Amino acid sequence: MNGRLLATVITVSDEVASGSDSDRGGPVAKELLTELGLDVVRQVVSDDEAQLEGALQAAIASGARIVMTCGGTGIGPRDRTSDVVARHLAFEIPGIAEEIRRQGLEHSAPALVSREIAGVIAPESGRRVFVLCAPGSRGGVRDAIGVVGPMLGYIVEQLDGKGHA
Repeated sequence: MNGRLLATVITVSDEVASGSDSDRGGPVAKELLTELGLDVVRQVVSDDEAQLEGALQAAIASGARIVMTCGGTGIGPRDRTSDVVARHLAFEIPGIAEEIRRQGLEHSAPALVSREIAGVIAPESGRRVFVLCAPGSRGGVRDAIGVVGPMLGYIVEQLDGKGHA
């Protein structure tokens, strides 16, 4: 990837935020994204819509071009990450989420009930941002970055208006 891009990883979990459980996916996401040449900032919020909204807006304001959430993509009562993020998207990129679920299904049947979402936030001022909502598990994060990692440079180039390859 040309140049250093800023990525923000937001772990969304009541348990991790309260300290009653450890963050499984966030550290894996940071490690893998760093290996891809990105500068990565991590943050933890509870499964609270206002906290996630604030973290998302702070990441964009800080100049992050890539925002990845870990957790809250299931079908539990407090799993609202995908819904909150979807409200901010200018458009979705459904093929990415479909491929993450397809790859996850190869080793975990619950991948079918995961609600990953990928898309673009286009702030009125500032550069467009790629957002990926991934599961909070280590495997879910690995699957997500396995799919999107090789394309991140291309995705950001496209966000900036570069022609198709």
